[in-house]
Amino acid sequence: MEGSPQVSNSFMTFMKEAPEQQQAWMEAVHKLDAASRLDPKTEEIAYIAVLAAVRLESGLPFHVKHAKQLGATRDEIISAVLLGLPAAGNVVVQALPVALQAYDSE
Repeated sequence: MEGSPQVSNSFMTFMKEAPEQQQAWMEAVHKLDAASRLDPKTEEIAYIAVLAAVRLESGLPFHVKHAKQLGATRDEIISAVLLGLPAAGNVVVQALPVALQAYDSE
């Protein structure tokens, strides 16, 4: 798909070096997506909040760009990143520049 977000270097390595595990992982991801009752944009925004809270910044560019393609605004991305402040603390702030750079890059 033209303009689709690019995956992180670590995920590219996973795809190349462990294709069977990556295929199994993606099957699980697709099944979880199918089971979700959230609309795609809301699901991406929620996932961005989770990535920020668990400090997995490498996944943010892909998911932020996908959320933007689904209609998420810059303010929604900021809110998603900061959503975890009460539960996770200010560690989520580290994700903010990564997320905004990804959003602003297109």
